[in-house]
Amino acid sequence: MGSFRILGLSIIVFGAMVSSFGCCEEDPQCQPGFSSEIYIFKVDRTHLHRGRRVGRVIFDDCSGRQRVLFNSEDSRFKVDTDGTVSLKRPVNLYDGHKSFSVHAWDSKGRKITTTVWVQYEPWTSQQEHEVDSGPFGQPVSTEPVPVLEFPQSSNGLKRRKRDWIIPPINFPENDKGPYPKEVVKIRTSNDKEARIHYSITGPGADEPPKGLFFMNKYSGQIFVTQPLDREKQAHYALFAHASASGGTPVEAPMEIIINVIDMNDNKPVFTEDTYEGSVPEATQVGYDILIVTATDADDPNTENGEIAYSILSQEPKEPNGNMFAINPNSGQIRLNSPGLDKEQYPQYILTVQAADQAGKGFPTTCTVIIKVTDSNDRHQINNSAPKFPRHMYSASVPENKKGAEVLRLFVYDSDEPLTPGWFTKFHIVQGNDDGLFNITNGPCHMEGVITTVKALDFEKKHQHTLLVAVENMIPFRPQMPTASATVIVNVEDVNEA
Repeated sequence: MGSFRILGLSIIVFGAMVSSFGCCEEDPQCQPGFSSEIYIFKVDRTHLHRGRRVGRVIFDDCSGRQRVLFNSEDSRFKVDTDGTVSLKRPVNLYDGHKSFSVHAWDSKGRKITTTVWVQYEPWTSQQEHEVDSGPFGQPVSTEPVPVLEFPQSSNGLKRRKRDWIIPPINFPENDKGPYPKEVVKIRTSNDKEARIHYSITGPGADEPPKGLFFMNKYSGQIFVTQPLDREKQAHYALFAHASASGGTPVEAPMEIIINVIDMNDNKPVFTEDTYEGSVPEATQVGYDILIVTATDADDPNTENGEIAYSILSQEPKEPNGNMFAINPNSGQIRLNSPGLDKEQYPQYILTVQAADQAGKGFPTTCTVIIKVTDSNDRHQINNSAPKFPRHMYSASVPENKKGAEVLRLFVYDSDEPLTPGWFTKFHIVQGNDDGLFNITNGPCHMEGVITTVKALDFEKKHQHTLLVAVENMIPFRPQMPTASATVIVNVEDVNEA
């Protein structure tokens, strides 16, 4: 019986309110709506008991009525006709917040929606009093914020001056709040002549991610509802609008750029956990071995994204602890000291660090394995230098023939074929001052092929004497004498016009 009585009373109240739509005349200069697109009410605990009042929403239907019919999409919350939001059942804020939509109807029966956000944040009673005393249930700003004015215009809407620059708003990422936090305030010089309604559009407002920014329609204050992340989005482009009470625009839309200022909240990450490289044991100091690379998600144009590399440790430390060095900017690792010996120290393990803020910020490490490979060491079994079977060779080549093959010089080496101590390279060390000849390795790697680079001239010089040397690709350690041979090149006369 009690339930029917309550239901009947609700129907009577609803009918009285609906009937009031027809008896209240709407102000033609008024624009029905909530005082804010989003209401954020803060509570000091995560468990909210039944009957708890969390805040109040304000709705003006332009009819002058003091009480309005509201509807909450979350059945655990109810909204009284004076806009008071309270709990019908207990609620736990497991995520620290809860949001839901609230609807109201203007005098013509049109539905208008706002969002209520219940946010957990430990407060003192003094802080709670300060927030409750703010206009339209919005928080009172305690920090000065920039104030942007619409470009001055006259006679209604006009194109703004080209030299009018709206400065961007800088807001740090990961700001600790409390939220919502005021970012900027918008105003127009026309607010002295008429009541102005402000609004914002764009990504973060009425476009995804919706609800990140909201504006107090009467004061022009723009708030951010949660911490921003530069790595997700570095800036937001919003448009501010100003209109008269009847909805007529009084200003052209003004673009507002909110730049998210980078904070050092990411540490460098190596592209690989372990890098591997090799270096021949007879290599000269300064030899480039490999490059390590790390990336940082922070802004690369600031110190937060500036990475510096260093070597933390080397194992083994023999023959000294500085066998390798690293370029702090590029990550290039090179041989820094002589003394590599594969027989004694076949492998080195380095711990390399990358730190942002030019080496003073967050560090991370990786492992570098450097293997020492065999060089042409005459103390090893069967290792020997390449030799020419003869000390003197002769060949003939027609004059005026460029790119002609002159001679193939074969050598022998008792090392095991296709090992580092077996491959050879040839040089013309004398007799080629004019650059007429060139020598390259043949396909079997044990022959040198001499060819002409330029056309020879019998009338100018009918014979050339070249001294050719051969050595292994990897030099001996210690140095051994280089084998050489003399090549006599006879130029053949050709009947010329």
